[in-house]
Amino acid sequence: MARPDLSPHERLILALDLPTVDDAEAMIAALGERVGVYKIGLQLLFAGGVDFAARLADGGHDVFVDAKLLDIDNTVASAVANIERLGARFLTVHAYPRAMRAAVGALGGTTLSLLGVSVLTSMDDADLAAAGYAGSVQDRVIARAMDARAAGMAGVIASPAEARALRVAIGDDLILVTPGIRTAGAELSDQKRAATPAEAIRAGADYLVVGRPILTAADPSSAADSIVNEIAAATG
Repeated sequence: MARPDLSPHERLILALDLPTVDDAEAMIAALGERVGVYKIGLQLLFAGGVDFAARLADGGHDVFVDAKLLDIDNTVASAVANIERLGARFLTVHAYPRAMRAAVGALGGTTLSLLGVSVLTSMDDADLAAAGYAGSVQDRVIARAMDARAAGMAGVIASPAEARALRVAIGDDLILVTPGIRTAGAELSDQKRAATPAEAIRAGADYLVVGRPILTAADPSSAADSIVNEIAAATG
């Protein structure tokens, strides 16, 4: 692991993939201090999530704005500047070199950490081939991580399946955030490159993004506790 100073709960990022801000607020109230970072993605961003992100940050929470920015340089830079003013802790940018360089160049000296999205965890080699990319998912992820490091990004988003190879390729230079986390025996749904919390941590992940295993659990608090305990066992 690259960052042994993080506590188990700090490593847990909850994806607030919920239809309304009211639903997200209720989930946060139920979970208390069990979660280190709250991620607001496209579903919630377009349902009042931008103002909600600012309120969470003002309240002392670490907020992850999962906007997956990709546009012309000026638009990416302007978006980064606005999101930085929200007080977010993390922001995603698709890991294309020009977009990442534009994003890094727009940073104003706050604690915002930019994360490059390598290859979505719902995709496999066949999906990449259908999109016109040669080579394997792992090859593409490592290449984009190298581009992220060269651009000055803080970290990358990659599935647990590539975590170990990424650590070999880039060492501890970048934060590694892994979505596609599923508890043992859980349904994969649309995830094609998934792993358990312990597997991801042992492979080199710093942070784990978890959504449905907590959000859809009969007892979300117990589900979060179980994941944090598994992280603790894997880091101990």
